[in-house]
Amino acid sequence: MHITILANRPAMPNLSTVRAFLKEQQIRIVDTETLPVARTLASARCAQRWHLQADSADLESIAWSDLGLADHVDVNFQHESDAVSDIKLAAFDMDSTLIQCEVIDELATRAGVGEQVAAITERAMRGELDFSQSFSERLCLLRNLDANLAAEIARDLPYTDGARELMTTLRARGVRTVIISGGFSLFADHVASELGMDEYFANTLEVSDGVLTGVATLPIVNAEYKEAKLREIADSMGISMRQTLAVGDGANDLKMLNAAGIGIAFRAKPVVRAQARYQISTVGLDGALYFLGNRSS
Repeated sequence: MHITILANRPAMPNLSTVRAFLKEQQIRIVDTETLPVARTLASARCAQRWHLQADSADLESIAWSDLGLADHVDVNFQHESDAVSDIKLAAFDMDSTLIQCEVIDELATRAGVGEQVAAITERAMRGELDFSQSFSERLCLLRNLDANLAAEIARDLPYTDGARELMTTLRARGVRTVIISGGFSLFADHVASELGMDEYFANTLEVSDGVLTGVATLPIVNAEYKEAKLREIADSMGISMRQTLAVGDGANDLKMLNAAGIGIAFRAKPVVRAQARYQISTVGLDGALYFLGNRSS
């Protein structure tokens, strides 16, 4: 069994908190392995794998998710058998995952209701509000916004670090990459094209006379839809759910993350980190590669 440690810097820090925790739990480090990093990120990443042994501690029952935060690293526990080298399908949330913003908040800012919508978005992502209900409430606030503004925002989206490296590697491995987003198809189309992804599923904004009507075409892409779509695509490919990867940040991603063979909470809210199998809070999306038996691009 081992822990994978990822740092958003070229050299690994001291990791005093991690080492103290392992000592307290009477867990021994039997081997330390330095892992390679994508060439394009070599000046901003480092990665190690510590192989562990414990006489009495149940390593799988330990809450690893927040262990590395004090040392500003990501720490994930993984049994050797957990690394799935034959991943065939990778599904991603879009907002605050593939891109570093929530597009509905960007639209709201243009509409002059940014703070109001952002507050609802934040509560929905923490799981405090029903996603579908909160989504409808936020859309209503965008009624009569010029539809051309959405296209302008799409052209200037801030992509998450490591996203391009991750997609390059997944493509090279023949993995099908899809966006399953509670965001909007106009943006998902642009992101999928920019990152070279295979397809997307997202909400469609209704437009009339060049302005947003404040409603979306059904069905709404919510938590249940995301999980069902992941299972549907896997079934159409003739693969098991164990051969799927899913990455997301919000409470509406949890069902998809937990259904996937490898589910990663990415820079996620505490409620999501606590329930997902793997977490990435410090490094970029390229960190997902270290859970696939694939160490660099």
